Amino acid sequence: MRPLSGRIQLLFNPSANFPEGKLADINSFRVNKELIVRSGSSDVDFAILKDGKLIELHKEEDSNDFSVGDIMLAKIRKPVSGLNAAFVNVGYEKDAFLHYHDLGPQLSTLLKFVKRVSTGKLKDFSLKNFPFEKDIDKNGVINDVLKANQSILVQIVKEPISTKGPRISSELSIAGRFLVLVPFSDRISVSQKIESKEEKDRLKRLVMSIKPKGFGVIVRTVAEGKKVAELDKDLNNLLSKWTALCKKIYKGSYPSKVLSELNRAASILRDVFNDEFSGIYVDDETLYYQIKDYLQQIAPDKESIVKLYDSNVPIFEKYGVERQIKTSFGRTVSTSKGAYLVIEHTEALHVIDVNSGNRSNKAKTQEQTALEVNLIAATEVARQLRLRDMGGIIVVDFIDMSSADNRRKLYDHLRNEMKDDRAKHKILPPSKFGLIQITRQRVRPEMSIKTREENPNGSGEIEAPIVLINKITADLERIVSNKGHKNGIVLNTHPFIAAYITKGFPSVRSKWFLEHKKWVKVLPRDAYTYLEYRFKDKDGKVLK
Repeated sequence: MRPLSGRIQLLFNPSANFPEGKLADINSFRVNKELIVRSGSSDVDFAILKDGKLIELHKEEDSNDFSVGDIMLAKIRKPVSGLNAAFVNVGYEKDAFLHYHDLGPQLSTLLKFVKRVSTGKLKDFSLKNFPFEKDIDKNGVINDVLKANQSILVQIVKEPISTKGPRISSELSIAGRFLVLVPFSDRISVSQKIESKEEKDRLKRLVMSIKPKGFGVIVRTVAEGKKVAELDKDLNNLLSKWTALCKKIYKGSYPSKVLSELNRAASILRDVFNDEFSGIYVDDETLYYQIKDYLQQIAPDKESIVKLYDSNVPIFEKYGVERQIKTSFGRTVSTSKGAYLVIEHTEALHVIDVNSGNRSNKAKTQEQTALEVNLIAATEVARQLRLRDMGGIIVVDFIDMSSADNRRKLYDHLRNEMKDDRAKHKILPPSKFGLIQITRQRVRPEMSIKTREENPNGSGEIEAPIVLINKITADLERIVSNKGHKNGIVLNTHPFIAAYITKGFPSVRSKWFLEHKKWVKVLPRDAYTYLEYRFKDKDGKVLK
């Protein structure tokens, strides 16, 4: 298997890049589903959970950091009187160019607002009580209004081309579906493409009745014929985006993007959303409003399932996504029933080996046990193919079964589990040796996630602690099921691991007790390595 890199590289919305008919119907989902959205400064992670189980994961990175309409929190590098312009650091390799004529008449008000918000002195972003400064001179000079190292909000009006940096303006506007919101203005204007004077006057009167003080509004062409309720809703959405933008100014880094013109939510929901979703949880306010806006257009009755997540606990931790990432992408993948998969990658194909582990059940025959393990493994194989987006030829080595009926059951079960896979695939029946061959279309770059961590006891890397806890739990289940604990159960392990198992409420040990009705005595051992552990009885005999 190729070494796993430290970054997730998935396309959450694969069908957006493939012709219609290439992918299976997303509506085949008929279970409880949740979408968890984690926002970073320049990328967004999306996870789909199916009954709490991670089935799809994606990191969407902004390939273009400077798109027209983006609003940036920036710093003036230096005014240049000869050009009557300033060079501004927006994070691009070349400074952005801000000409005097692109400053906007209310530049002084904007600068004062940014300064007060960034220092925390102003927390009301409505502008209704914010005093406006005098308009700057229309034909003035740059050195009179801007100084080096000044904080400013700017908007991209022309993307970087060749060796030139972005062209920017400090006259801001936030575009909605029907209206454009212009902070630090009181002007109302209507699109010239609306020809009817009566309609222009009607729209102007409606906007005048709902427009908040301190903001100007441009009425777009698509607003023609719309009612006041639709305009008001659009206006409130734009005001919410303005508030979310302002919140990012306080203690914001320089330079940074505070509002993105690109609506990433629409592209994500377009192909994956259906009635089976019971919840969409978002930890970023701007993205939250984007998703609500889009759902309002495509499924208004589902708008209420979108929730803004606001907690000190990271959203992926809260919904168990981080834990599942750690336990799902290594070379060895355990199932909930003790069986495990070993996943290898060669130049020509993927090979997945199914192992029963220490699983045994004396009440069943060897053939029945093999079938049960294979069915459990087939479910996990189908999940792994989607999570990792494993393409090409995949050979799965299931446990041998002599019964043709059981081989047919396994084949049918695997086909049923893979019916939700949007990538085109073909599954061949199992051979006499227990091999099943799968061909699968790759719809996105294969995921690479680094699951091993730096060894705290020395050089090299070790498995993530969560993976180790899963192994300890699996061994305990085996000991309990085999009745190998008549003289008590004692776990000897590294002090760090012992503390993790016993601390907190409910602790890992408490959960063990509730499940198995057996109390495990945990003894830390200073001489043990980080990954070393042994189960013993009270007499010191090692339990196997």
